[in-house]
Amino acid sequence: MDYTTLGRTGVRVSVMGLGCGGHSRLGQSYGRTEVESVGIVRAALDHGITFFDTAEGYGTEAILSAGLRGTPRERVVVSTKMSPMADGQVVPRAHVREALEASLRRLETEYVDVYLLHGLALRHYDEAVSELVPELLKLREQGKVRAIGVTEAFASDPGHAMLQRAMQDDCWEVMMVGFNLLNQSARDRVLAAAREKSIGVLNMFAVRRALGDPSVLSEVVSDLGRRGVVDEQAARAAVDALVRDGGAMSLQDAAYRFCRYEPGLHVILSGTGNAAHLRSNVASLTRPPLPEEDVARLREVFARVEDVSGN
Repeated sequence: MDYTTLGRTGVRVSVMGLGCGGHSRLGQSYGRTEVESVGIVRAALDHGITFFDTAEGYGTEAILSAGLRGTPRERVVVSTKMSPMADGQVVPRAHVREALEASLRRLETEYVDVYLLHGLALRHYDEAVSELVPELLKLREQGKVRAIGVTEAFASDPGHAMLQRAMQDDCWEVMMVGFNLLNQSARDRVLAAAREKSIGVLNMFAVRRALGDPSVLSEVVSDLGRRGVVDEQAARAAVDALVRDGGAMSLQDAAYRFCRYEPGLHVILSGTGNAAHLRSNVASLTRPPLPEEDVARLREVFARVEDVSGN
């Protein structure tokens, strides 16, 4: 496993992070027992993964805690999130502390390394910053949080409108962004500014349905072609050329490696409830970069995509 520093937080992290949400939620969405899900966390530790991302809404904080039990706290980096919204409104400031304290109890820890506002939309951004960030800063001063951040709702905001607005403020030390070989719009809209401001960036959606299921990918490329966003023939050829001797082992392997070496991305999140799948993802994220010609072709053919997430 490779390691890097998460922006200006100064925290050392594994370049692969175990995502405890997504479609799988450590296998909980697919009927895995809690014992089996705990086993995934422990297997991740065995692979050298030190970054673990969860959220109050995932229902996996307690499972993550059980999986990390017995591991010295300073050897792992725990990231969790709170929803800034309830009933369509920004939550009261007092809710921030209540939510964090509840997460700390479930995680069985005295602090979290990264605490993020989860899935914030542009239309609520200014109010959320005004109301909630002062309390987040207090929690950081008190040592209950090491770094504060914000995550976008990539499925509904694939063009990164909220994160572009967030870049105008200096309070954020970490951001979670959607980026994959289909939608690379974050490169210019988010990652360039994040690098300038030394913001730690967590990558989600490296592989979702479209990059995990060839039939879904085919439908997405067809739609993009019909709408004139991509040259469909060129896009299919670029994707088909990825898996070959000297290239990627699979489409998923290509997707992970494409994100792994993108400048400005620090942690590539990968979620699973299956130990073999975990091993495969670890292998992809520890392989060398894709051939330069493959990366250049993907950047060219999908350059105009900004309205799909790949989910």
